[in-house]
Amino acid sequence: MTGFSVSLFVSNLSNVASYLSPIFESIPSTKVVPAQIEKVVSLVSRTGRDLQRYDTSGYRQVVGCVPYRYKKQEVNGIESTEIEVLLISAQKGKGMLFPKGGWEMDESMEEAALRETIEEAGVTGELQGKIGKWQYKSKRHNIIHDGYMFALLVSQEFELWPEAEIRQRRWVSLDEAREVCHNWWMREALEAFVNLKCLTNDESWNLN
Repeated sequence: MTGFSVSLFVSNLSNVASYLSPIFESIPSTKVVPAQIEKVVSLVSRTGRDLQRYDTSGYRQVVGCVPYRYKKQEVNGIESTEIEVLLISAQKGKGMLFPKGGWEMDESMEEAALRETIEEAGVTGELQGKIGKWQYKSKRHNIIHDGYMFALLVSQEFELWPEAEIRQRRWVSLDEAREVCHNWWMREALEAFVNLKCLTNDESWNLN
């Protein structure tokens, strides 16, 4: 960085600090943060593939989540609970899918799954377990991907998130998810998720 660039950076930083100072001073001494700020995700989406993981065959390592929640409903006086899953719009092209992205070398698989879900879908929660692994070919690049998917029980949904301006998100029933999810391997992951929830009798299963 040149001396001019450093000087300009320091000058801009000073201006920002001067602008924010009155705002900080107006915050009560109890340090109570406005509720709306808690719903804003400050994380910036990672870009580039300098830290991208590949296996010994050159397959790109990708991780993602099937975010889900329980929805209670009442029909004819009978209360029941159903599972809804969260889908997001594709960044390029049409269709809906589950959040996923590259697994990088400075994070565990679980950390990558949570990070990608926050970046793309703006939700987080508790990882319930690994659903499985799928291999698929990228539509934009001539490369094979290893895709690992986790189940994520959503506990927090943010109003703002890193990719809020380029993606839409929608809670849907399992049947609707089967219809609108356009990636074959993600539809298989959805079925694997449903089977695991049935086999475990709706109880959490361990990470593996």
